Amino acid sequence: MAKKYELTANKKVVLSSINPKDKGPFDHKEEVEKEALKLKEELEQLQEKLAASKDQAVLFVIQGMDCSGKDGVTKHVFAGLNPQGVSAHSFKAPTDVEKRHDFIWRAHNNAPELGQIAIFNRSYYEDVLITRVHGAVSDQEAKRRFKHINHFESLLADSGVKVVKIFLHISKEFQLEKLKSRIEDSSKNWKFDPSDLQERKYWEQYQGYYEQVFEKCSKHAPWHIVPSDHRWYRNYAVLRIAVDALRSMELQDPPANPELKAFLKEIKEQERP
Repeated sequence: MAKKYELTANKKVVLSSINPKDKGPFDHKEEVEKEALKLKEELEQLQEKLAASKDQAVLFVIQGMDCSGKDGVTKHVFAGLNPQGVSAHSFKAPTDVEKRHDFIWRAHNNAPELGQIAIFNRSYYEDVLITRVHGAVSDQEAKRRFKHINHFESLLADSGVKVVKIFLHISKEFQLEKLKSRIEDSSKNWKFDPSDLQERKYWEQYQGYYEQVFEKCSKHAPWHIVPSDHRWYRNYAVLRIAVDALRSMELQDPPANPELKAFLKEIKEQERP
């Protein structure tokens, strides 16, 4: 399934041609529940191998329009993993300290160490998206940043870090319904941010800039576009992508250490009453 949504380098993408309501071969949530449980178990096992080997790492980059479910994916897909081996970082507006560094600094500072999984809720890609929408970065500067991003992802790959990039693709109508529900449902009021309504006015610009990102920044780490109007399918598809990514790393159990057998004598002595 991961290959279904994976983009090849330099491929032009038209988001309007991809149906955000797509559910693959399924009609209902119940059809994927059993497989999802098996995939979660496998993801946990793969994480254990990753942590034990300590020679590779994984960075999941989750992007999407407001209300696309970036928090939900992080919660549902990666729940159950050993928290000691997972970090999640949400990229908000840069701090004063971050502004005094290059735009990739804060991302590199949160990249996973070997044996770990890191999840970026938004990422360094915001610096060629929202910055362009609001005129903080010119088109010419954005093109330079595309090169820096490709070099950064190449560096991560050369350092043993697999970068898995996922775009949660929703419809404009779906977003409006989600914003409305955050106001009407008092338990969700805390999720509503008035700025989301303002950003919604730039929907077409965001779509266009995302399409450029997909085309220009898939060289060392391909993008996956996941239809996300149906949350259950979104979670299942991302879970499949995550498992396929770790499978592709050919993770192995660490080799046995025969020297440890020397400690068995001491253990047996302590077992005696």
